Amino acid sequence: MSFSKWIGAALGWSFGGPIGAIIGLALGSMADAIGAEERIGQRQYRHYQEHIPTQPGDFEVSLLVLASIVIKADGKQDRRELDFVRQQFVSMYGKERANHAFRLFKEIGKQKHISTREVCQQIRHMMQHASRLQLVHFLFGIAKADGVVTQEEERQIHIMAGYLGISAADYESIKAMFYKSSDSAYKILEIDKNASNDDIKKAYRKMAKKYHPDKVIHLGEEHRDGAEAKFRQVQDAYEQLQKERGF
Repeated sequence: MSFSKWIGAALGWSFGGPIGAIIGLALGSMADAIGAEERIGQRQYRHYQEHIPTQPGDFEVSLLVLASIVIKADGKQDRRELDFVRQQFVSMYGKERANHAFRLFKEIGKQKHISTREVCQQIRHMMQHASRLQLVHFLFGIAKADGVVTQEEERQIHIMAGYLGISAADYESIKAMFYKSSDSAYKILEIDKNASNDDIKKAYRKMAKKYHPDKVIHLGEEHRDGAEAKFRQVQDAYEQLQKERGF
């Protein structure tokens, strides 16, 4: 499949708005993407608040743009982080599609003036909450790929989460999946250490529903593994507290 056919078939609302502009600039330097660039140019008039169903490619491109910002947050592009992005895309989309995505990712990374706020606002308006939570989880995975989430990377993800409309509790829950501490299990379940056993059970049911993989089934089976990984961390947190408290 040619690059232009891949991206032309994959995207919906992200053809327009600030993300569409970023993609257009990236495609401008890719000789085999002329058809896709023309299609994006024809649809730049479309305001991103117009209702267009989210396509799997919209999530994919959103990942690419936000990941490029996070990777550059600490002033360098670590090879382990880049490899993590490539490996995740290979596991989700297969080698051919992942190669196309990574080529676009590298071109996006060359752009110096990407507005985090505008990109995140477009995503917030057009993407479901469960999918936005999945984006934040993925971004922490990228930042942690080199063994540690730097202060600047965490700050950048925190800013993105705010623009994406992710609550403080949801943000801390996902963050706790990557920062292990004595109270990580409580943070993942969005409760404090003084919670009763009944509170823990209620919190688990709530979080299991919020993070259930079916919440992002519309993005395609390729994103199910990532959703299941997040869901398992909620289960692990609950089982840890069950064991500690003996209930």
